[in-house]
Amino acid sequence: MRDLIIALAVFGSIPFILRNPFIGLLVWVWLGIMSPHLLSWGWAHNMPFAQIVAICTLASVLFNIKKLYNFPKDRAVIALIVFVLWLGVSPLFSFHPEQEFDRWLQPVKIIFMILVALVLVGNREQLHKLVWVLVLSVGIFGIKGGLFTITSGGSYRVWGPPGGAISDNNSLALALIMIIPLFRYLQMHTEDIWAKRAILVAMVLCAISAIGSQSRGAFLGMAAMGVFLWAKSRKKGLIGLLTLAALPIAWLLMPESWTGRMSSIQTYDQDASAMGRINAWTMAWNLAVDRFPIGGGFAVDNADVYLRYAPDPTNILVAHSIYFQILGQHGFMGLALFLMVYGFTWFNFGWVVRHAKAVSGMEWAYDLAAMSQVFLAGYGVGGAFLNMAFFDLPYYFVIISVILRGLVNRELATMRYPPSSLQTNQLQS
Repeated sequence: MRDLIIALAVFGSIPFILRNPFIGLLVWVWLGIMSPHLLSWGWAHNMPFAQIVAICTLASVLFNIKKLYNFPKDRAVIALIVFVLWLGVSPLFSFHPEQEFDRWLQPVKIIFMILVALVLVGNREQLHKLVWVLVLSVGIFGIKGGLFTITSGGSYRVWGPPGGAISDNNSLALALIMIIPLFRYLQMHTEDIWAKRAILVAMVLCAISAIGSQSRGAFLGMAAMGVFLWAKSRKKGLIGLLTLAALPIAWLLMPESWTGRMSSIQTYDQDASAMGRINAWTMAWNLAVDRFPIGGGFAVDNADVYLRYAPDPTNILVAHSIYFQILGQHGFMGLALFLMVYGFTWFNFGWVVRHAKAVSGMEWAYDLAAMSQVFLAGYGVGGAFLNMAFFDLPYYFVIISVILRGLVNRELATMRYPPSSLQTNQLQS
């Protein structure tokens, strides 16, 4: 039954996608982040739905080329383009070139469609819809996981959907932490009182689900997210009270296994998992220094690479850090470009916060930019302990920052030079 429902949803959307490529973008986002076909057990499980939607979307772009927005000239976009080009350099010098193509193709497909999105999204309504799809694609698992944590008393870890980018407990927890501030943005700009209450419940359940994942990296990310959420919120008293109350309540209500796991952060040197990550980080550093500035390609999690660069060559793990993942795979140049992409994204949102704060009618832009910075803070801290450098969700906020800044800039220009005044000046001249 699930196979049929998913197939009907995807194939039923194709006529609408061919008429409007923006719909194709939303369906692509849904398939890429939620991966609903992986929740089925039959023939739909391995169907290439994402590829079908991508082809239809690109065809629709060609059919509707006159309706597209201009490709923006922004430093975050330029950095993203250079970064994706650099991803093709390190595989040329890989220790295992036969393993590179499939690993290279996945992030390239993601970033390519994100660049396509820059000409498909150009107004507030489209941005709002994109945020809704991004949030709900992850939030559905947070709501489910939060209810599971409550009913089980936190005795079991919360896991993500099998086979997807957020399948394990750590990845799901980080994704949930990132979308909580976006739920807050949607709540602030939703008029229906029942919708506001439903979003509040979803936020609480996502937080409970992240706690129930028993992810220590996510725990640190949540702490950072809480601080930034308070700093960026227009209602600091309420947010501060909820943030201060959340962790002590979780500490009291969760079982001893959870509190013991969180307490182990202080004794990381006695934890095999933590020491395995440090071993992987050391390997990535040694590799990046030796192969400066290129790195070792995507396929560095192999025994011969660890034998050459790791302190403990028998403990083979993926990097478990977005920073060391990029450093080991793509060298110091790749890491610099990766940091530039998100650094420029942060500055774009900061520009919007400064310029939209006191402008009547631009509250929505201020709130979206502020909550997006909270999102990035959660990703920056929580991602330091997870292998999620090529997770789709954060890259969409690169383009959201660019589009949002462009919208605010045009609105400010219109306020300075309204069309009526321009026409008057032309008549006088």
